[in-house]
Amino acid sequence: MASNTHHPHQRLGGLLTLAAAGLAGQASAWVYPEHRDIAVLAVEKLDPERRAVFDELWQSARATQEARLCELGADPAQGVAPSCIDWAALSAVAGDHSCSAQEMSSTVLESRWILTVADVAARLKVDLAHIAVRPRPEQLAGAPDTVSDLRRLVESVSTRAARRNAVRTADNRIQRADSKYATRAYSSNAHFLLARPHTGISAQEYGLLSLRIGSRINALGVYVWYHRDALQQATRLARQSLGADERQALVRAMLFDEAFALHFLEDAFAAGHVAGTWGNASQRQGTHDYYNEAGLEVFLWRGGSQSVVLMGDANMRPEDAERAAAAVRASLEQLLDTASGRRPATEPPSMPAAAPSRPDAFNVCQNQVLIDRPDITAAPDTYKHAVVADLAAVLVQTPIPGLGTGLGALPRFRSEIGPFVGLAGSIDGRWIDGGFTPSNGNGFVGGVELAARLGLGLDGVMRDSGDGLAFISVGLRGDTPSTNSVSVASSQAGGNVTSAIPARTAVSTRLRMPFYLIPGDLLLLAPLYFIAPERYEAIAVTAANGGLIPWQSGFATGVGRFQFVLGRELGVTFYGIAGDDRVLAPGAAGGAARVVEYRSTALDLPILEYRAYRSFSSNQSSAVLFQLFTSLDVPHSASVVAPPGGPPVDLRDVWSVGIRLVFDWRYYP
Repeated sequence: MASNTHHPHQRLGGLLTLAAAGLAGQASAWVYPEHRDIAVLAVEKLDPERRAVFDELWQSARATQEARLCELGADPAQGVAPSCIDWAALSAVAGDHSCSAQEMSSTVLESRWILTVADVAARLKVDLAHIAVRPRPEQLAGAPDTVSDLRRLVESVSTRAARRNAVRTADNRIQRADSKYATRAYSSNAHFLLARPHTGISAQEYGLLSLRIGSRINALGVYVWYHRDALQQATRLARQSLGADERQALVRAMLFDEAFALHFLEDAFAAGHVAGTWGNASQRQGTHDYYNEAGLEVFLWRGGSQSVVLMGDANMRPEDAERAAAAVRASLEQLLDTASGRRPATEPPSMPAAAPSRPDAFNVCQNQVLIDRPDITAAPDTYKHAVVADLAAVLVQTPIPGLGTGLGALPRFRSEIGPFVGLAGSIDGRWIDGGFTPSNGNGFVGGVELAARLGLGLDGVMRDSGDGLAFISVGLRGDTPSTNSVSVASSQAGGNVTSAIPARTAVSTRLRMPFYLIPGDLLLLAPLYFIAPERYEAIAVTAANGGLIPWQSGFATGVGRFQFVLGRELGVTFYGIAGDDRVLAPGAAGGAARVVEYRSTALDLPILEYRAYRSFSSNQSSAVLFQLFTSLDVPHSASVVAPPGGPPVDLRDVWSVGIRLVFDWRYYP
């Protein structure tokens, strides 16, 4: 029944290839604990008779797997460090941690890491429970002109930062447990609703569009695919007399297929998945992230003049859970009524016999479009009408998605994913430990720099809290004279050259790239992509979000974002290229001071970065940030030019520590 045929898809070529190819970032709708909470609520809302059927089926499904499958199918009291997986958690494992119900079954029953994921998710639920869902700062009315307005603004910024930190921490931990977590969602648009082609489309027409063979894979299409599998298996349960082992296998397959389907039905109630998927990868990701956090007013297909506001991942409110759970309960009731014989049989007599006793293998990550299902297309018209009726009973409760491109389309937003060109201007001041020659103590040097950049934005690889950025830049730099002076006097040299480090100009270059364990390891490990591409992808995604030891993950606060960046960025400045620089040195054996002509190369390493301001339009971004950095200036090519024939001078290296103010502007074509 379930086809395992795939359309070819482009594998991610590591993190940089991922961004260069323009693929979308993490596309989860609800986070793991939100998916599970929706399913728990749906089961709790079942009437007693149906709840009894559900409990009996779950006990049958967990036979021989009692150690891994929890005794309760939906345990509202389950806390952190769960020792088992309940049925409600299956809808969270689906899609985000598996690409098919068959893979989900193997993951849940056999993998070691899924319990780690469940524990991280449970801890995330605890963290989010203490953080209120508030409007974004720009959604507050006007500029803050009262103490109350200012307080609301501070609360908005602070809670937004707290939620981002909680989700970022959980995502990084989940990524370490499930190495395919971030890359799994890049593969297709299965988690999103199709955009409406026009305003006049009816619910039935939209449902048929979502199910049409060749339509782009979408949330409702995947839901119906797997829900039909579960209904066919339920019909077989109701019609056939089965042995204990075969019945147990069929029940488990049915409940796993239904849980996989429900993940995508739940996704249909997340704001970022209702706004539509059109646009390039950066627009899809940015729009997804914005509406999930800002909310979206929608109407439901069932009609009426009352609109509702949807939220998205990590921002679920009780009313969001109730709304999604109502649709999930309707789907689950169809399944339970069919399995218990309460629902009239609609399948052709031959169909239940063909329903397999194993979960479906249709891969939502590899299939980019909906493929043919002969069990439906070759079935009688009465059966096709029943399929549409099943869909309609659930579809009418789902939100009406946004329009596609054209008039009336929802505003689109961008995430900083993909190639960019940019300019960066900076001003810095640094403390130096003396000069190239003996000097009167330590001093300070100021500098300005203007550089052109070419790079890849990776900030949205894992939601909008990512930390990735890669670029190379070339620019011009100018330094002021140092405040300390050489320890010799010379009337012949005079002026600027008496400074321990005279004023200079230079050509500057800068390279930034995330790393997994040691700086530069993504480049060193590049051959791994051709040997084990999935392993390299996992390493690259982890690198972009803080590395194996995530001490370099960004940390949001109410006043800006902090990040340790030591090893991620290296600046190399070449002094003396335009004309050799000069510095004074003591004379030999008490003789006259010498004028030394030299060049030098300075290496600078940013240590800590603070981003105070960031703005992003449809294709441009700007940010103001501060960097704490250290630098080593290494002189070379030294020669004495005065007095003629003077003995050579050994120049010393100069260490420095400084603060840099950077204005960073990028344009994403």
